[in-house]
Amino acid sequence: MGRKRRLPDISEKALCAEYEAVYRYALTLCRDEADAQDVTQETFLKAMKARGSFAGESSLYTWLCAIAKNLWLNRCKKRGREAPLTWDAAPEAGGVEQAVEDRDMSMAVHRALHKLDEPYKEVFSLRAFGELAFAEIGELFGKTEGWARVTYHRAKKTILETLRKDGMI
Repeated sequence: MGRKRRLPDISEKALCAEYEAVYRYALTLCRDEADAQDVTQETFLKAMKARGSFAGESSLYTWLCAIAKNLWLNRCKKRGREAPLTWDAAPEAGGVEQAVEDRDMSMAVHRALHKLDEPYKEVFSLRAFGELAFAEIGELFGKTEGWARVTYHRAKKTILETLRKDGMI
């Protein structure tokens, strides 16, 4: 008989060390601070209860982000939406006209992003809005950093083509 594999022990301290990074990830998904805080708190509550099931096949951060993503998707299903399309544009020094233009451009980018297939949509969001490193994005998907770079640049290229076609740039 084979030996039973011992699961890694996850301390409360190790989980807490990932809190800020997981919150930033949740914020890229939710695009709303209150929702991101809720998802992050639910993620850590669920992780604490299920830490015995962590197999150690990925990093703790990746495992936590997978939990956060599933919680967010469940929230979206309950609310009857796929993903938020709002992207608040703060008024810049250019005045109200500039803020309206920025908001229009923001909405155009989000519309183009919304049309993308997965994983392009999520990779672009994680990089552009969540400011995650390509290595972190690759790890989240179980892929390489190079894969994350290529996927992001393809998504960016498609968004730019859509914006050109729509006369936004």
